[in-house]
Amino acid sequence: MDSITHAMQRKAFEVAIDAAIKYTNHDRSKALLQLVDLTEKILGDVWKPEAYAQLRNIFSNPDSKWMKFANNLLDNTDPKLIKMSMLNLGYEAGFRGFHLAEENSKKYGCAIPWIILFDPTSACNLHCTGCWAAEYDRQLNLSFEDMDSIVTQAKELGIHAFLLTGGEPLVRKKDVIRLCEKHNDCAFHAFTNGTLIDDDFCKEMLRVGNFVPSVSLEGFEEENDARRGKGDFQKVMQALDLMKKYKLLYGTSICYTSQNYKTVTSDEFLDMIIGKGVTYTWYFHYMPVGNDASTDLLLTPEQREYMYHRVREIRDYEGGKPIFAMDFQDDGEFVNGCVAGGKEYCHINPNGDVEPCVFIHYSSANIHDKSLIECLQQPLFKAYQAAQPFNDNMLRPCPMLENPEILQRLVTATGAKSTDMESPESCQHLCGKCVHYAEEWKPTAEKLWLKGHPTGQKDSRVDELNK
Repeated sequence: MDSITHAMQRKAFEVAIDAAIKYTNHDRSKALLQLVDLTEKILGDVWKPEAYAQLRNIFSNPDSKWMKFANNLLDNTDPKLIKMSMLNLGYEAGFRGFHLAEENSKKYGCAIPWIILFDPTSACNLHCTGCWAAEYDRQLNLSFEDMDSIVTQAKELGIHAFLLTGGEPLVRKKDVIRLCEKHNDCAFHAFTNGTLIDDDFCKEMLRVGNFVPSVSLEGFEEENDARRGKGDFQKVMQALDLMKKYKLLYGTSICYTSQNYKTVTSDEFLDMIIGKGVTYTWYFHYMPVGNDASTDLLLTPEQREYMYHRVREIRDYEGGKPIFAMDFQDDGEFVNGCVAGGKEYCHINPNGDVEPCVFIHYSSANIHDKSLIECLQQPLFKAYQAAQPFNDNMLRPCPMLENPEILQRLVTATGAKSTDMESPESCQHLCGKCVHYAEEWKPTAEKLWLKGHPTGQKDSRVDELNK
């Protein structure tokens, strides 16, 4: 009976999505509003009532910034990619999988993440300044069978969304496409340097329909190539042009530092990537991960406050730019702080170690020794979840960057070990690089948080952690 309901619900979404893609202007607005009605009917309280109200407000106004954005997205993206993304990421992962994950969370006594990041390989054709992935040994790989097993086990738990990192995941592009093909009810997303995207791969992305890349970019040519190597910028521009030609769905992944933060949020830079067909961008705060990582690229409190305001300005309902911008660090405000440690996501490195976060390389569980659910039940993950959020200010979400004393406590208490195969870094060394930053950022974070949350209540676990 469940399989019949599943098929009927998926088909209903498919018909509604087809209508939204087919029509234009007034008729499209009507179709999108009908899609919102269907979504609310099926998803119910998965989303808050105000979320549905906001969508109806956007789609009711043909002149609104985000309705124009929706029209541009639907007009300039291949319909297959729109449909696959909405069905796999929205319905399978966001609704059906969400409920199954909730049930399994109670069954197994641990959080079931919404998304899993894994590294097909540690190999990369670049060696970027400040990249944590460069610390891994370059001979590590997850076999296709490993990746297939991760996805198969994850689906049984309710997980249908996967992020591929590295290394450079497209070093393994044939296996990646094979994985997308086999698991066509899942959404696959990759952070890639973009230099391996060519005509043939664009055709493969279009064929499978459930793979979306985010291309790394650190600014204009001078800033970008200073970190990523001479000639990289032009290769990225070529990749973006190719994906635009094939009407693919894609975005950018931007690491912001003390040196490039204004460039990568400038009107000129955003106009450039929007012109290249980019519809969304991830902003990632620089993390000093690795024994040789520099702290010079960490932002000052003033620079980070600028990012806090600027990203919100970019994606505001009015003004800003027609691109959806997400700040992995400062958007902790909207997801109740840190989402790592299996709470909403976790990371599997190319050696198979299951880590709390793509930036936190400590673990006591490996997929070659344990099942996925056993890895999610490891002591470090349970300790993470018991402590989250790590304080009462969601602008200080990370147990490493803004609360370095907490990560040290969690790792020590659970006996987790460094998972860096080339140059193991002690938790004390990693967190020691963040102490000054955390102290400097705290007053600014408190000011911003109290301004937006004047009646916020203190979480009692903060006092417990600081004993």
